[in-house]
Amino acid sequence: MKVSTRGDYASRALLSLALHAPDAPTQSVKDISARTGLPQPYLEQILLALKGAGLVRSKRGVGGGYVLTREPELITLSQIVSAVDGPIQAGDFGNPHENGACDHEGQCILLAVWADVGDHMRKHLDGYTLAEMVERARGNPVRARIPAPEHHEH
Repeated sequence: MKVSTRGDYASRALLSLALHAPDAPTQSVKDISARTGLPQPYLEQILLALKGAGLVRSKRGVGGGYVLTREPELITLSQIVSAVDGPIQAGDFGNPHENGACDHEGQCILLAVWADVGDHMRKHLDGYTLAEMVERARGNPVRARIPAPEHHEH
């Protein structure tokens, strides 16, 4: 899986919102663009997608802009990336046991592996919250959350 530019920009934009939320809960696209170096027109599109996913809401008028809809502890990188890029998966190959996927040699096995890889990527990005990114950006050490190894029967 490759995180797209949209996924990176969306993460940077929300990190900027989270970093400045204590002082200014609502922030303009212009301010976010100036701080992050992200192009304003593209940033506006990304923020609209994040709004559609329910991660931010907008306020109109004087002092308007964008605000996070929930605490940074409750927003994960997987939520941000999937909001702008769609489902996190290793590829668009389909699912095993569907649409004749198991009719051809090796296809079913590999589809299961690709699905498993996508699941691992999603879980890994679930392990990073916006709050942890804020702490790291401020130079505070954050203990990496490493998932417990899965136990496999032999």
